[in-house]
Amino acid sequence: MAGVAFKIDARIISRKLRKAARNAANMTAAMREVGEIALRSIRKNFDDGGRPGRWPARKTVYKGDRASNKLLIDTGRLLNSIVYSAHSGSIHGPANRSIQRVARGVVGVAIILSRWVRVKRTYTGHGHATSLDMDVERIRRDFPVLGKDIEGRLPIYLDNACQTLRPRQVLEAVSEYYESFPACAGRSVHKLATEVSIRCDDVRTKAASFFGADDPSEIAFVKNSTEALNTVIMGVPWEKGDQVVTTDYEHNSVHVPVLRAKERFSIRHRVVRSAEDGTFDLEAFQEAMSKKVRLVAVCLTSNVTGYTLPAREVVDIAHSHGAMVLLDAAQAAPSMRLDMGVLGADFMAVSAHKMMGPSGVGMFYARSEAAEDLPPLICGGHGVTDTTEDSYTFLPPPERFETGLQNYSGIIGTGAALDYLTSLGMDEVRAHEADLNSRLTRALRGVDGVDVLRPHDPNLRGGIFSFNVRNLSPHDVAMILDNSKNIMMRSGMHCCHAFFHSLGIEGCARASVYIYNTRAEVDVLAEAVKELASGFSERGR
Repeated sequence: MAGVAFKIDARIISRKLRKAARNAANMTAAMREVGEIALRSIRKNFDDGGRPGRWPARKTVYKGDRASNKLLIDTGRLLNSIVYSAHSGSIHGPANRSIQRVARGVVGVAIILSRWVRVKRTYTGHGHATSLDMDVERIRRDFPVLGKDIEGRLPIYLDNACQTLRPRQVLEAVSEYYESFPACAGRSVHKLATEVSIRCDDVRTKAASFFGADDPSEIAFVKNSTEALNTVIMGVPWEKGDQVVTTDYEHNSVHVPVLRAKERFSIRHRVVRSAEDGTFDLEAFQEAMSKKVRLVAVCLTSNVTGYTLPAREVVDIAHSHGAMVLLDAAQAAPSMRLDMGVLGADFMAVSAHKMMGPSGVGMFYARSEAAEDLPPLICGGHGVTDTTEDSYTFLPPPERFETGLQNYSGIIGTGAALDYLTSLGMDEVRAHEADLNSRLTRALRGVDGVDVLRPHDPNLRGGIFSFNVRNLSPHDVAMILDNSKNIMMRSGMHCCHAFFHSLGIEGCARASVYIYNTRAEVDVLAEAVKELASGFSERGR
């Protein structure tokens, strides 16, 4: 896998730079070797298509074909690694300048190799692209329900944060399982069973690549993100007096298991309150941390506000205190590139149904070292190597977490969903959501009677727009828009009751966009909300 090879090369480069710093006499030879390793890394990423990394803020990416774009991004990560080594070691003067020249030369080679074309995208400090590069009309043709007449109108589906629609490629993959090889994986040895095993292993490999895992064995298939989150929270070897830290906007899939663990294991639950602007308060988080904290369990992207917390900083602070980190990435995974090698979290939970996969499938990332002593949430068939009348032996991860008959059709369909997202590019997905959210925010900003949940900056909300209309309950808003315009969205407390209780409100209406939503649909929603606000906001005055 190109991404794994790249990370290994970067570590080799860092080690050689530090060694060179200690022995200036060998600087020339070390630089030559570093250059050769860097070029091998570039060639491998170019040949294999690479795996995109993450640019730092305000860098410019020129998009050619997908392979060269990934090459350029990965080379940016290589530059960061080299420069970091130069600054973190005891390298000064001419030696440091030599390293900088080598690093910039690496980027120069990448630029020469890349095929530079029309589309230029600039990323903001929050990783949102500001240009649009997606053929939405072509994409919409892959989703049969979008062309279906419902009571005289086409649907405007804006409930994507709950569950996305599925493209025909996913539907066909699910059907293929039932039509061509409807058997069990990992049990029988006949041809149909073997085919299922091969297909599921292939999806595991795809998921590992998609999320930047070091090895496919770090990905387990579970029912949903809720099962993965419970597995970690209830499986940590808690001791009395241990602490767990969360945000104040956790989904009940984190919040309730934490409360149960608090009751069962006599641990302390520490909540980090959001800043006044609705963002994550990193200073408050640092104050909450101590050596007593065993687990930090946080929502990477809020399903209520769409806000994404600074995960790398959170992980670094948690690890500095000896705590493990569990990311609830159910809302993040459909919309942004997640590289566990970059984020560094110990565990991550994802649901396929939020990223165009079938319902009933979750992907559970567990870093190899962190998963070794973690027990499964449930026990039974397939999760063990052997049993006697009074003993059992668990299989190693990931099979340990895959007890019972699996949702094979769903796993195979999930592979098709990952292929679909990969073909689009996660930066393009993020850019499209940001464009639509910004458009909707501009249309409704300052409209009397419309209150938008914080943060107010649409660049901090991904594809989610949560709001209330004065004198209407969230359910009233959703039902009126459904009946009048075929606008389908979510309303209520969105499984985040504690968060809304802390705000003193009864919930909100939530519109959430995705890859197949159009500017025209967003405009219809904006005008409909304006009409509601105009018709109802005056009644309470």
